[in-house]
Amino acid sequence: MPVIEVNGLTKAFRTYKKQPGFGGAVKGLFHRQYEQTVAVNEVSFKIEPGELVGFLGPNGAGKTTTMRVLTCFQPPTTGTATVAGFDVLENPHEVKKRIGYLPETPPLYPEMEVSEYLTFVGRLKGISSADIERRAGEVTERCAIGDVRNKLIGKLSKGYRQRVGLAQAIIHNPDVLILDEPTSGLDPKQIIETRELIKHLAGDHTIILSTHILSEVEHSCQRVVIINQGKLVATDSVENLTNRLRGSEAVALEVASSNGPLDSALVQQRLEQVSGVSRVLPREARDGRLAFEIESLQGRHIRADLARAVVQAGWNLNELRAVGLSLEDIFLQLTGAEKAAAPIAENPAPKGPQEE
Repeated sequence: MPVIEVNGLTKAFRTYKKQPGFGGAVKGLFHRQYEQTVAVNEVSFKIEPGELVGFLGPNGAGKTTTMRVLTCFQPPTTGTATVAGFDVLENPHEVKKRIGYLPETPPLYPEMEVSEYLTFVGRLKGISSADIERRAGEVTERCAIGDVRNKLIGKLSKGYRQRVGLAQAIIHNPDVLILDEPTSGLDPKQIIETRELIKHLAGDHTIILSTHILSEVEHSCQRVVIINQGKLVATDSVENLTNRLRGSEAVALEVASSNGPLDSALVQQRLEQVSGVSRVLPREARDGRLAFEIESLQGRHIRADLARAVVQAGWNLNELRAVGLSLEDIFLQLTGAEKAAAPIAENPAPKGPQEE
């Protein structure tokens, strides 16, 4: 059973602008003209227990609005969202018990000591007096903040404040963690430390990671959910999205010879003759080894035939591996302003009405 299930989620806001009253005949008199802004439009996705999922989209795509609905800060206009089987509208208190939330700016009190703050948060989240000291100790150890537990939060570095923010999010041992830009403003060392901490939390918790650092998602997340202009455009693994968007196979190949240097043009010509190959691109040669990137025709798999061709030619096959699109390439393809494509999904979501 999915721990998070979102079906047809739409969130619209009423906005107004002042318009001159009575056709502008009376100076200084205005009336309100209401407009509707759709921030999230018919979004549907599921997240299974223990998954670490990247939640991506350009600024203004609807990521924060979706997270606010899931955390019960805002109600949906239409559609449903459930967390651990509880509906965000019908059982918001049960949902909040099962969610840990770390916003981009952690909700910290700088005048409190770390241990004092965690005890305070634990009480707010309903942890019993008998368990609160134990839970505070466990999250202190897990988030590696034991050496600052008696320090004022206001005197901590940004990296330590982020760890304290994570500790408060997991102190009640929630089923789901929602992390909004958890490495924002951190230096490279702190980013690596926070990334490793999040990886260690996965499995024990289902994690939604919203970030603009695409490499972080690519290295950490099993799956991505991408939205653009309020609509779902993809939900799948990076590998599967690469295959679907490219439609053909791309491989990196490196060959060498034990009998002196190889003729690059001759090797390229032989590789181009392999059935299913569409083009062969030479790459930088190193120490007598020749490297190529090879693309297949649509729907063809060429790795076995390439390996056979190299061996039959008497060359040494040093490397043969698939080359995927980077997450940045995928993100730009799916969120380009000129595109209004249907969602790419493992289980395609309902397509929402077209925006005006």
